[in-house]
Amino acid sequence: MTHKSGDVQVLHVDEVEPVEVVPGIIRRRLPATEWARGWMYDFAPGTEWPEVDVHEGEERYYVISGEFVDRGQRLGPGSYVVFAPGSTHRPRTETGARMLGISILTR
Repeated sequence: MTHKSGDVQVLHVDEVEPVEVVPGIIRRRLPATEWARGWMYDFAPGTEWPEVDVHEGEERYYVISGEFVDRGQRLGPGSYVVFAPGSTHRPRTETGARMLGISILTR
């Protein structure tokens, strides 16, 4: 289901084409605007982001399922993380996990 009407876009994230970032990590790019972009990541058990992620602007993510280990903290379902511009991290998971994220774009 996808619907776009003037100032509103509605879609089901599992209908967005999945792209393999590295083996075991799948990304779905969600609709973007000039202010922000959204994404969904699925991590298979035992995977880690392939490099240190450096944030030019603010980044936020919400753990939907599973558990991430990020900057030494275990983050389960319902965890909401906000990274300031210039911050870094490298999430990993032992269990497998899904996150929904938003990157605030710099102008």
